[in-house]
Amino acid sequence: MTRPATHLLRLLRWGRTLARHGALRGIEKDINTPPQVRRLCRIARIGTIQPQVPDYAGAFQEIGPAAIKLGQALATRPDIVGEDVARNLLSLQDDLPPVSFALIRREIEATFGRPLEEIYSSFDPEPVGAASIAQVHKAVTSEGRVVAVKVQRPGIRDKLACDIETYEWAAAHLEALGGEAARLRPRLVIANFKRWTARELDLRREAASASELAQAMQGFEGYRVPAVDWDRTNGRVLTIDWIDGTKISDIQALRAAGQDLPQIASRLVISFLTQAITHGFFHADMHQGNLFVEGDGTIAAIDFGIMGRIDRRARVWLAEILYGLTTGNYRRVAEIHFEAQYVPSYHSVDEFATALRAVGEPMRGKPVSELSVGQMLDGLFAITRDFDMQTQPHLLLLQKTMVMVEGLATQLDPSINMWDVSGPFVKSWIRDELGPEAAIAERLRSDAETLLRVPDLVRRIEERFPARGGAPEPPPLPPVELIWERRRDAARWPGYAAALAIGGAAVWAAQALGWF
Repeated sequence: MTRPATHLLRLLRWGRTLARHGALRGIEKDINTPPQVRRLCRIARIGTIQPQVPDYAGAFQEIGPAAIKLGQALATRPDIVGEDVARNLLSLQDDLPPVSFALIRREIEATFGRPLEEIYSSFDPEPVGAASIAQVHKAVTSEGRVVAVKVQRPGIRDKLACDIETYEWAAAHLEALGGEAARLRPRLVIANFKRWTARELDLRREAASASELAQAMQGFEGYRVPAVDWDRTNGRVLTIDWIDGTKISDIQALRAAGQDLPQIASRLVISFLTQAITHGFFHADMHQGNLFVEGDGTIAAIDFGIMGRIDRRARVWLAEILYGLTTGNYRRVAEIHFEAQYVPSYHSVDEFATALRAVGEPMRGKPVSELSVGQMLDGLFAITRDFDMQTQPHLLLLQKTMVMVEGLATQLDPSINMWDVSGPFVKSWIRDELGPEAAIAERLRSDAETLLRVPDLVRRIEERFPARGGAPEPPPLPPVELIWERRRDAARWPGYAAALAIGGAAVWAAQALGWF
């Protein structure tokens, strides 16, 4: 187990890096920052020169792989780090200097147990991308299939494990301070971060996520997930189809290729809503480096290490919240928050509806180009403190992805608005999922499932209470203390008495000397 001194030294070292980028100033000025944290910040920035404009993304980039991943997780928490910091962290590029090809070759051959040339007919030693956990190379299989090969960085598992242990230690101490720190549940943030990182460290799980998303989006025209080469995929190596396309952020190249940018922007928004609301499983790392546009306008996604999942009940609540905000039905939005237990029951539904109105009404009546999902969600986070709303991690990851999607869609088509595009989709989904026909169908389905379980239930009851023969069931027998147990307990009494006498004497002496 790592000693507390080691955790503190790591935190101070990271704190000095944050200070050099001006990233501690906001923490010190925040009225909700505990005094103990302020003192650590002051110690960490001794002797450093801080820039006028903080560069949070640059600081996390310099600290290393675990910090980059933590920064991406904190980008989903504007309620903790603030709106400006969260936006800055959204620009965090998961980009590091590449590992030498010799190490990559060794990693591939060790994990497959055979030479590289037997696995791929050709393998480009120059990576096309190098991230904090893995890097990607272009290759060709022995069957002539062009693929992208993602290879995990050697030693990254141990490095991340050490840093995450310090994150857990720091989060536990921060939450123990109580107050606002406890309400924001930093330990849960780190627990989710640890789970995301563990998922990314097993490339088989990323492959499975890609396969599941591809199956879910199979009927959605204009959106593609590259196929997985399972024969060349394991926990440390992932092989998928190569994507020939233009980065979705390269607007000039897309225009030069004659792409319909407004149509691509609308397709991007609807594809995200289809994943999140229809299927409850969405690509949660939809930044500009992970989306490409193919020649026919199809959007191709890569990098499925971070995926979001929400159950059906939460999807229903989410759809109703979005629709209520777009139509101005703040009372219903407030009721949903209480039904979902996002807001404690001792608060007033009417007061919460009024607070929601204060967020939504300033945006009503404005031109479509001036409305923003990001601004609306930032306003919702601003009222959570007044109503003791605890963090909902699945919704925060969804919120981060919505802001990413809106930013990319706006780059493609500045006149687009998420509300305008998503409104008809959400309304249609609510009608199909919550309308009278859907309610009747759901009731018939659940009742049929219950009836089908009755025979199995009867069998389990018979197994639990089998029919007996002619002999009556014996009555329950009272417990009887065995003599050797009594003797064993009796042998302990002298020791208990001696310990009691010594403890009492020690307390008496301490009181006599005035120690307490």
